[in-house]
Amino acid sequence: MLASVCPAAGKPWELREVPKPAPGPGEVLIRVHASGLCRNDVWLTDGTYPYPPIDPTIVGHEPAGEVAEVGAGVTARKVGDRVGATWIQGGCGRCDHCRLNLPVTGITGMNCVNPAMTGLTRSGGHAEYLVVPASSTVLLPDQLPYELAAPLLCAGYTSWSALRAANPQPHERVAVLGIGGLGHLAVQFSKACGFETVAVTRDPDKHEVARELGADHVVSDGQDLARIGGADVVVVTGTSYESAAECLAGLRVDGRMVLATIDPSGSFTIDPSRQFFAKGQSVLGATHNGLPYLVEALDLAARGAVTPLVEVFPKEKIAEAVDRVAAGEVRFRAVVTY
Repeated sequence: MLASVCPAAGKPWELREVPKPAPGPGEVLIRVHASGLCRNDVWLTDGTYPYPPIDPTIVGHEPAGEVAEVGAGVTARKVGDRVGATWIQGGCGRCDHCRLNLPVTGITGMNCVNPAMTGLTRSGGHAEYLVVPASSTVLLPDQLPYELAAPLLCAGYTSWSALRAANPQPHERVAVLGIGGLGHLAVQFSKACGFETVAVTRDPDKHEVARELGADHVVSDGQDLARIGGADVVVVTGTSYESAAECLAGLRVDGRMVLATIDPSGSFTIDPSRQFFAKGQSVLGATHNGLPYLVEALDLAARGAVTPLVEVFPKEKIAEAVDRVAAGEVRFRAVVTY
């Protein structure tokens, strides 16, 4: 099969012929049709994160395709099923965290000492074929194209999980910090649920598109958010924890800020002069909070309430796609077709 391989940390990705995998017991072989290109994929291969211990190095955790073969014992999936796979495949089953018997295909799986992770500890989705446990897949709605389903398998999954973790009430206002791969979806999710929605971005070129996505207000930072009355929920989707901390200025009393992204170079700091302790505010973390949330996100997209904005690249242009993601030039999610 053909796969997009990174030969070494910091080296350009290239299309190579590699052995096609075969499913073992409990697994399915997916013929990948589209795979989202996440910023984490770039950080895993450019030296920002430790280089993945998989050979050949095939990353990617937003693969959408169809089941081509099922392994022994698989009954919940059949050949021809349209499916997506996610980052967390499962836990080791033996560590202290796994002994709690919490669901392992969501955020709790990341707390396992040795989780199976697509594109990190197991070969990822930037290839023509991929093997994953059947239990870590979700069925895709028939009316949702693969190219639009792929970004929902991480970016949409994360942004929807973050909004659900904040538990906004009908009368509350939601702000989304950062209008990128996650943020452009978070704005749409918030608006689809009927919340007054504020987009927070320093990029003036994104103000108009944020309004088109459903934002009722667009501001530049936390001070501007405070000037328009603040927000009860701030969903942080940008990659700057410094900007997130500054946005606390616009968080209302009893408000919740949800960190739904990673800043590999910074730390989140609460300024004690803001009297955070006296305002009943909370800072939460959220990422892939369980497959039921992913199913909800896919359903919203299938019904047209949310539409990922994607740039589609053929597999032959994988190096170009990676370069554009690294430079922050994609509006708003890169998807590679295989």
